[in-house]
Amino acid sequence: MNHPSSPGQPNYSLVETSAIANMEKQPQEGTLSISEVDRHIDDFMATFNFTTSDPSTFILMGIPGLEAGHIWISIPFSTSYLISLFGNIMLLFLVSKEQTLHKPMYLLICLLALTDIATSTFVVPKALCIFWFNLKGITVRGCLTQMFLLHTVSFMQSAILVIMAFDRYVAICNPLRYATILTNARIAKLGLVAFIRSVICMLPLPMLLSRLPFCADRSILQTHCEHMAVVKISCGDITVNKMYSFVIVFVVIGIDLTLIALSYSLIIRAILRISSKRAHQKALNTCTGHICVMLMTYTPGFLTSVTHRFGQGIAPHVHIILANLYLLLPPMLNPIIYGIKTKELHDKVSKYTCRR
Repeated sequence: MNHPSSPGQPNYSLVETSAIANMEKQPQEGTLSISEVDRHIDDFMATFNFTTSDPSTFILMGIPGLEAGHIWISIPFSTSYLISLFGNIMLLFLVSKEQTLHKPMYLLICLLALTDIATSTFVVPKALCIFWFNLKGITVRGCLTQMFLLHTVSFMQSAILVIMAFDRYVAICNPLRYATILTNARIAKLGLVAFIRSVICMLPLPMLLSRLPFCADRSILQTHCEHMAVVKISCGDITVNKMYSFVIVFVVIGIDLTLIALSYSLIIRAILRISSKRAHQKALNTCTGHICVMLMTYTPGFLTSVTHRFGQGIAPHVHIILANLYLLLPPMLNPIIYGIKTKELHDKVSKYTCRR
């Protein structure tokens, strides 16, 4: 028995209607409907926690938990940057201007000043964009470049401190041969070696990271692209990255600290043999500036590394503040330390600042 059809619709039998319904429900073999394709893609993306779009940008979050105070936090950032630029540019100007300062020790101070300017410049302008304008985006390539440059400069600073320790060792333990052992040309060559070593050690970091897949949430809890902070947003196997960074830091910084400790143990032994109290004091004074700079460089870095690895219960903003102190304090304080502790530099600064 046929059912009456609605006006404007063709007359189909019950069997024909059922067959048409089945054809609509079952797509042809080997094909998928658009909705099913979308569902499969969503399931796949959810499984691996990827986004459907290419991960072309990261988001630098600044200091999470202290967003309300970003404007106030920007004040010490900008102040330290300005002091750092002024102090280090002043050092470079004095050494280039004064012929009497064209010596190995002051060339090393200039190399350190250049790394200090680079460190603060790689970090502070982007941090201020986050604090002032909420511009948090950074391209993947830009992030990896910033990370590479920061870590390269950091390793170069460590190498320069080793050369400075050797410079002080020769000046105190073998003063008669100082001019022949450490020439300006030799300092330039040692600086080049330090740069090449830093590049070779740090180049694998961005290369290893570029091979990793990144998660849907590409928010980096930091004001800059630091290696471990970037690694944490990867959804791939980060074992090789973590092992390489640990080994390279342990080996390179370990060797640098060992050489510095060896230099100063020989210096202390030589100082203790000096009978004259005045000469004893003079020898110690020549090392004071370098020791202060070393403490300013290595102590915040050591604290940052320890809190990252063992301070799981510490609030994230504490980690971030320590990491930024490591990058902001040495560039700001190093020129001040050398300006106060080095008599020749102090005299030259007075000569230019006290002119009428």
